[in-house]
Amino acid sequence: MRDFVIWQRVEGALVLVAALWIYLIIDGGFPIWAAIALFFAPDIGFAAYLLGPRWGAVGYNLVHLYGFGLVLLALGLGLGIPLWAALGALWLGHAGFDRMLGYGLKSRAGFTDTHLGTIGPRARG
Repeated sequence: MRDFVIWQRVEGALVLVAALWIYLIIDGGFPIWAAIALFFAPDIGFAAYLLGPRWGAVGYNLVHLYGFGLVLLALGLGLGIPLWAALGALWLGHAGFDRMLGYGLKSRAGFTDTHLGTIGPRARG
């Protein structure tokens, strides 16, 4: 595995931990089952693949950028809207979680081609 991929996975783990810590500090207020469901909500971005790989990559990447969760978190904190802050922290944590596991941003070539390399069966063999 290339060094930068390892560092990006470490970075993802750090973002995950920091985002969950922020969520706990701001007291997100969701029941645990709802927080878990909301944590995985960005994966609804997979649905964009129904429109083909180009739109799938756009839809998936849009909701898996660190910036998406960070902006939502910052707006929530800045505007005093705890719901937005909590959702932003969970969203940011999800993006970090995916990076930690090696799921990168997608290319137009297809779901398995990411900025962190190839994922899935093609990657193994």
